[in-house]
Amino acid sequence: MELQHRPLPLQPKRSRLTLPLAGERVAAGFPSPADDYIDVGIDLNEQLIRHPTSTFFLHVSGESMTDAGIHDGDLLVVDRSLDPRPGQVVVAVLDGAFTLKRLMRHHGRLRLEAAHPDYPPLELHRCGEVQIWGVAIHVIHPL
Repeated sequence: MELQHRPLPLQPKRSRLTLPLAGERVAAGFPSPADDYIDVGIDLNEQLIRHPTSTFFLHVSGESMTDAGIHDGDLLVVDRSLDPRPGQVVVAVLDGAFTLKRLMRHHGRLRLEAAHPDYPPLELHRCGEVQIWGVAIHVIHPL
């Protein structure tokens, strides 16, 4: 899975855009009665971004993470200030190329695993230059 273009940094100055937020949750199982009013507002910057100066957006290209709910064309929110840990989806740079995979520990060694059966794991000790560039914290995609 390749990531398109260069990462787009957030602007240090945060603009505030409050959008309507219904006071009730929507049931994904059995239907529940709905209220007919909007309760409070929500600012997506506050919800999605904890560290504005180290957060970037990246577009996804490829299918290797589809079983993790990340699809071709999705927009990733990536935080470079977080320490990558096994189990997290990370943006890595392998020999100068960006890739998106889940960081895992296997038999005491770190590797990058795709979330698609057609893509084999990448054993980091067998790769040349490796840098874990950031941790993917959110994915945004159309339904």
